[in-house]
Formats: sequence, structure tokens, C-alpha cells
Amino acid sequence: MSKVKAFYKLARPFNAISGALAVFLGGYVARTGAWDKVALAALVTFLVTGAGNAWNDYLDIEIDKINQPNRVLPSGQISPRSAMIFSIVLTVLGLIIAAFINPAAFLVALGASIILFIYSWKLKSTVLMGNATVAAISALSVVFGGIAAGNVWPTLWLAAIIGVAITGREVLKTLADYEGDLRQHVRTISTAWGRRPARIVFYLLIAATGWIMLLPYLLDVYNDFYAYIVAFGVYPVMLYALVRVTKFSSGRQLERVSQLMKMDFLIWFVAVILGASDLISLLG
Repeated sequence: MSKVKAFYKLARPFNAISGALAVFLGGYVARTGAWDKVALAALVTFLVTGAGNAWNDYLDIEIDKINQPNRVLPSGQISPRSAMIFSIVLTVLGLIIAAFINPAAFLVALGASIILFIYSWKLKSTVLMGNATVAAISALSVVFGGIAAGNVWPTLWLAAIIGVAITGREVLKTLADYEGDLRQHVRTISTAWGRRPARIVFYLLIAATGWIMLLPYLLDVYNDFYAYIVAFGVYPVMLYALVRVTKFSSGRQLERVSQLMKMDFLIWFVAVILGASDLISLLG
């Protein structure tokens, strides 16, 4: 495999693109039309997220030898030092671009970068704190879009939904990585509290996500199309996840459910786009 492709995989671009899409979503609901700045914010998010992914893999080489042996670093496709330099370069590029948006955007990008580095270094091996940190950073992406566009308030609904949903998915990932984390003495909700309590927390968070997702519709923030897409597009996947996450599920099976939930967010994004559209409301 070429070095370029290895670095590409190290950044986990799908995760980074998901963050960039969340920024565009925040810019969309902000309704200011400042798409040039929103686009820059999306690029910053892509770079900073890629940097965080690379840094995380750099610190998790030993754990990934058990949980994810085919990843770039444990399989020896590039050196750990190269991964560290790559992470630093992406972070610097992201901060330089953020400085051209506005001062608030630069401060948010700087804070997010610092938190991502601290997360991989210390917070990841904590009970729920690390999960909540990832969720907060994910929720911040949509708020970042509002900051870049100059109207942050409409993005707060989305941030609340994303925060709760991502926390649930992060708990699910601790279940999927249980064996490797246990061998490496990594403290997560699954290794510290046990898999059964972790599953219960996952169930509660997914149920809470389902309820919170409906609030913008119930409070007349979004139109009927939002409710239809959430009910028939998003909820079935969430229900499937609840059914599939059992004590008999293997780590690989749980990882597949986690990836499916990630795809479910794209359906929810569509729900928000149509639900917040004045044109759709007029047609209805």
C-alpha cells in the first residue's frame, strides 16, 4: 500500500467528512447565507478531526494490535513518528484556516484541537468522561457552522441531539472493544462497570435520543417532513440497534451496529434539511 493511501486511512476521512457535513448543517439552519465562511469551517473541521484520529491511533497502537490489527499503525504501513507529525501538520493547517473565518471560530478550533489531544492522551481511559468528550466535540461541529455563519442559536437544537446520540454510540464502541481494552487495562464503562450496565446505559441513551429528536417537531421548529423521515428512516435503525446489542453479540457484530448507527446520522441530516426548509413547509 502506498504511503499516501496509508495516511488517508489514518485520518479516517469518513469520520472527518461526517464532521464537515455537520458544519454545513449548522450553516444551513443559521440561514445567513455566509457559505464561504461555512465552507472554510467545514475544511477546518475535516483537518482537525483527521488530526485527532491520527493522534488517537498513535497513542493506541498496542490496543489496536488486539482490537483493530489491520489499521495503519499496528500493521506497520507507516511509522508512529510519521503519524504524530501528520497529526501536528493537519492541526496547524486547520488553525491557520480558522483564523480567516472570525476570532470566535479560531478559538473554537483551538479549543477542540486541545481537547482532542487530551482526550486521546488521558480522557479516553475514563468512565463516561471520554465518551462525553467525543460527544461534545461532535456536537460542537454543528455549532461551529453557526459560529462561522454568524448565527449560532438555531444550531443548539442539533447540538443537543447529536450530543446524546454520540454518547450512546461511544458507549456501544466500548462494548465492541471490550476484549482489547480489558487486556490493556483501559478503564471504560464496559471494563469498569461491566458489560451489562454498559448495555443498560446504551439503551437509555438511545431511548433519550429518540425522544429528543422529536422535540423540534413537537415545538414547531421543524415541519412534518422532519417527523416523517425520523419516524420511518431514523427510528427503524435505532430499534434494530437496540435489538442487536445483547450479551451474545460479539465485538465484530457490535462494531457493525456502530457503523450502521453512523450511517443513520446521514438520514437524520436529510430530515433536518427538509424539516427546516421554508419551501417544503409551503408545499405542505
